Amino acid sequence: MLLATFKLCAGSSYRHVRSMKGLQQQAVLAIGQELNRRALGGPAPAAWINQVRRRGSLLGSQLEDPLYSDQELAYIQQGEEAMQRALGILKDQEGWKKESRQANGDEVLSKVIPDVGKVFRLEVVVDQPMERLYEELVERMEAMGEWNPNVKEIKVLQKIGKDTVITHELAAEAAGNLVGPRDFVSVRCTKRRGSMCVLAGMATLYEEMPQQKGVIRAEHGPTCMVLRPLAGSPSRTKLTWLLSIDLKGWLPKTIINQVLSQTQVDFANHLRKRLESCPALEARC
Repeated sequence: MLLATFKLCAGSSYRHVRSMKGLQQQAVLAIGQELNRRALGGPAPAAWINQVRRRGSLLGSQLEDPLYSDQELAYIQQGEEAMQRALGILKDQEGWKKESRQANGDEVLSKVIPDVGKVFRLEVVVDQPMERLYEELVERMEAMGEWNPNVKEIKVLQKIGKDTVITHELAAEAAGNLVGPRDFVSVRCTKRRGSMCVLAGMATLYEEMPQQKGVIRAEHGPTCMVLRPLAGSPSRTKLTWLLSIDLKGWLPKTIINQVLSQTQVDFANHLRKRLESCPALEARC
């Protein structure tokens, strides 16, 4: 009955559906495809009606969004794919090897992932609430060069909707200048999942930011930071950072591994100093 009703409504407004663009039309078609699939054999109605309701809610929210160009939709999709892939890597607990462990408990692990290469995983606890880290890492992203000496500059090139941005990052020289200046152009996606916040990204192409003279264009693989309140201590935050980078150029693997592992340790230390010196945005540090 529900399927027939949907088809009747869709048929009566066919011209309206055809006039939709991008995510609006995709959401309508997705609901229709789901109903068709369920009608051909699926779980009891109670099990999938809730799914249709959720998709209906998604449709309603997308209808309120501005229309995106095909390129913007591609960036949104790329950001979400980077998030899913990075979270999939973190979810697999097997095969991680310890790179270093600091006296304060900060730990760096590594693992080789097929088609990705060697990735690094930082696990730390920060004595600040999650919202404070979110402010510093997302809302004040462009100010990171002020407190992290490994970053010279981060600039937001384009903001797409609420969750996606295109950024250009200029990194400082590393390992006693053995690793020269690198820059990155990335698509970044931020999502809230209950009490957890995920910041993900990967390398992308952006015509307005071609390669710079004298700087090697490196690439982020699927990478992400996961922020969540520490269990039993909500005023503290558990931060997990998955780092995957292709530095390009001719560099020995031993140098690359040392640089990336140390970059994560340094980041945690610089972040803590920043948060201690500037407890909240209202302080205007």
